[in-house]
Parts: sequence; structure tokens; C-alpha cells
Amino acid sequence: MYKAVTRGISITVTPRYMPEESSPADNRYFFAYTVEIINTGLERVQLRARYWKIVDERGQTQEVRGAGVVGEQPVLGPGESYSYTSGCPLTTPSGTMQGCYVMETSSGETFNAEIPAFSLDSPHTKRVVH
Repeated sequence: MYKAVTRGISITVTPRYMPEESSPADNRYFFAYTVEIINTGLERVQLRARYWKIVDERGQTQEVRGAGVVGEQPVLGPGESYSYTSGCPLTTPSGTMQGCYVMETSSGETFNAEIPAFSLDSPHTKRVVH
């Protein structure tokens, strides 16, 4: 589990490898991740957009930007939470993801809430100890 807090917005990510949706022989490794967003602050916020930076074990980078998450732009009052699960395919056995959510306050101010960097690791990852 990975966690970051920005301006009272707590974001926790729990990734997992999905063997039933993966095919290592075809260089397809699929990961699911569950995100929980908790508003521990004092003001109402709305998640407007997302930005992801996905890096595979070869260092190939993919950036994803879009409105909301899983088709929604949730509003979180103080003490409220929202969670969702999504997925990420890779062509390598491991990689990393990180990013931010663009949050908007009820007064119209926007800020970036950090999504903690997290590791995507399949059982097919080769570990090298130096």
C-alpha cells in the first residue's frame, strides 16, 4: 500500500498483479490498482482530472491525461471518501506508476493532489542483487 497527502487529500493506492488477464508468453502483464481518496481537510473538493506517468522496466514512459476517474468526477466533502479500481497493461513484468489528480475547491481554486509512486511487480520479475 502506498500513500500521499496533499492539502488534506489522502490518496492510498493498492496495486496487484492479475495473472488471469496476463500472458507472459505474449509480453502482456496486467495490473489492477485500487485507489482510495479521503478528504481529511475542511473544504469540499471535486476531482476534475487525472495525470498518470507509467514507466515499464525498460524505462519506456507513457503519460495518460483525462477528465475524472473511471468516468466520474467525484465530489468529496470533509471526512468523505471515494474509491475505485482500474487497470494497467504493461509489456514488461514490472514497472511504476505515479501522478496527480487535479482537485477543485468550492471556491473554484484548483490544485494537484499527489498520487504516490507505486510499483507494479509480477512474479515474472527478475530480481538482481548487486
